[in-house]
Amino acid sequence: MTNFGCVKKKNHFDYIICGGGASGLLLAFRICNDPFFANKSILLIEKEHKNSNDRTWCFWESNEGDLEQIIHKTWNQSFFASKDFRLDFNLNPYQYKMIRSLDFYQFIHQRLKKFSQLTQVTDEVKKIESNRVTTLEKEYNSDLIFSSILDPKKLFQQKKYPVLQQHFLGQIIETKNNCFDPDRIEFMNFDIPQKGNTRFMYVLPLSSNKALLEFTLFSKDLLDRQDYVDEITAFANQIPTGGYKVIEEEQGNIPMTCFRFDISNTENILQIGTAGGWTKPSTGYTFQRINSKTKALVEFLKLNLPLKKFGQKNRFWFYDLLFLDVLSKDNANGHDLFKRLFQKNSPEIIFKFLDEKSNYWQEFQIMRSFNVSQFVKALFKRFFNRFG
Repeated sequence: MTNFGCVKKKNHFDYIICGGGASGLLLAFRICNDPFFANKSILLIEKEHKNSNDRTWCFWESNEGDLEQIIHKTWNQSFFASKDFRLDFNLNPYQYKMIRSLDFYQFIHQRLKKFSQLTQVTDEVKKIESNRVTTLEKEYNSDLIFSSILDPKKLFQQKKYPVLQQHFLGQIIETKNNCFDPDRIEFMNFDIPQKGNTRFMYVLPLSSNKALLEFTLFSKDLLDRQDYVDEITAFANQIPTGGYKVIEEEQGNIPMTCFRFDISNTENILQIGTAGGWTKPSTGYTFQRINSKTKALVEFLKLNLPLKKFGQKNRFWFYDLLFLDVLSKDNANGHDLFKRLFQKNSPEIIFKFLDEKSNYWQEFQIMRSFNVSQFVKALFKRFFNRFG
């Protein structure tokens, strides 16, 4: 067990944060960085040393953010494709931004070193109950507990809410030819064999001869690793690369669900990150939502209210629920849902909608883009099954 910071008497802390991924680290940083909490003791428990580039986070943003200095790459142009529809578009007023996890970990950990009220422990959490956290090696007590540790059983043992998995494998390739536009991403390219699922390629050029090619699926079941690799290889072979080599690889799986994670919250225990339902159910985007929700949570803590009152569901949760109901039932035609979305709406309105900042009229226009009968059936099914 590795311990940083001072040891608190009787292992009691004002706040315990279980999990040192993006949500845990950002929450710890925002609490420590706010003078309001200067006298609060914080414990951060993480079982792994975060010292490698284990993932890439991307998001769109209209202005400079507070993590601007670790942005690895930005893009201003984008491209959407399906078999019978193409759209090149400018992302204005947004930019698409990439953060590499190693840069994020180093940035946050460097800043956390200066806070004496923070203790960091390398250990594995085994149990969280009431005001107690039990790890492999110790037991800690706290007034408030925040956990980003996801229990997949909660998702897959219930039937009320569909669960799709956004699973992917990405390879950064370096090519002999200059074959990429460094300012243009391929946001979703469905012009690949769908094979009964929602499948697309996602391309992020890092330079004219280097890009992240990511094969992504929205489906219930994972594939063998070689299946992902074969799809990336087939796609890369259609690009005039002149030959290429793979220099990095990453693989991931993000649950897409409207499951009510918040039901597990209590007055003094709050699920955060993906484990708290902070992932956007219909897209799988997580990082920017974590960024905004940790800011909101810090302000909420100042009100001294029960944690279970934080982050109530809104109408966008219901939109996502209907979308996932339709997508899970007709997964082979998911490409058509996204084609209709981009075919009939401006990219600015789409991104505003996905950011949950659209108005009712814009949302009505978005809904009109789809096959209305599918969504009406999903709505009635929810209603008559006592949706809650």
